Amino acid sequence: MQVRELAVEGAVEFTPKAYPDDRGYFVSPFQEEAFVAAVGRPLFPVTQTNVSKSRRGVVRGVHFTVTPPGGAKYVCCVRGRAIDIVVDLRVGSPTFGRWDSVLMDQESFRASYFPLGVGHAFIALEDDTVMSYLVSQSYVPEWELAVSALDPELGLPIPAGIDPIMSERDTVAPTLAEARAAGLLPDYRQCQELTRNLDAIG
Repeated sequence: MQVRELAVEGAVEFTPKAYPDDRGYFVSPFQEEAFVAAVGRPLFPVTQTNVSKSRRGVVRGVHFTVTPPGGAKYVCCVRGRAIDIVVDLRVGSPTFGRWDSVLMDQESFRASYFPLGVGHAFIALEDDTVMSYLVSQSYVPEWELAVSALDPELGLPIPAGIDPIMSERDTVAPTLAEARAAGLLPDYRQCQELTRNLDAIG
């Protein structure tokens, strides 16, 4: 398993080794030993798994969960190809406002760990792109918020030739500055404390 620390504090990319043969292949996108070595703690207790299917040009996010309770994620692409993006929304974080991206596809099977409090977005580069998520918090609609993926100050890497297809919620989402002014963003210190609580549960 290859590991790369991302530009957002606490976020990590994992690239597993795939084992192809004449039947197909076998791959393990999550491996606890590699995760603990990279992150310094076990994976959060998983309360829900999610799968999304998107056509080319779909942009989902930047999504985050009201904190508390907050939510952490482990994400990979099992079909198609996508640019997966982490954005630091944690006020007080040493990397607040920064983002990094991971090219995910069904060849590399890269995965990303998103610590509690950061934002997540992705851009589907092919039809029938399927993303799989492990999450620490069950879905509660009123807890789910968004920052605009088209915020020019964020400057997310939407490729030329992609005409973003977005949900109504994502289309009207505030900019990062607007969300901060409205008091919607997570607090970095509180996120750290909530992460310690997750560790205790695990």
